[in-house]
Amino acid sequence: MRTLTLRGGARVAVVAEEWYDAFAVVTRGRVQLELRDGEAGPVLGRDAGFWLRGTGVRALRNPGRRTARVRIVTPAARTVTCESTPVRQLPNDGGTT
Repeated sequence: MRTLTLRGGARVAVVAEEWYDAFAVVTRGRVQLELRDGEAGPVLGRDAGFWLRGTGVRALRNPGRRTARVRIVTPAARTVTCESTPVRQLPNDGGTT
């Protein structure tokens, strides 16, 4: 998992190969999608999740003054997000399950 930070007015190009299997979530601020033809797309606010595969989006922009953050999750990421807790096995009392 990685975090993309966009200062106010910043723009970052979307390279299709890098975003192929990525799911993104806006965690702070607002992010605007820049469409293939250069037109402004929708503005996504906090907690908005989105895929970019097959959408033709060519950039992400921060339309505001405050810094925006986007968390990017990919299935291939090897980041551990939580640790597993051992589960205690209950004794078998011969009853039905």
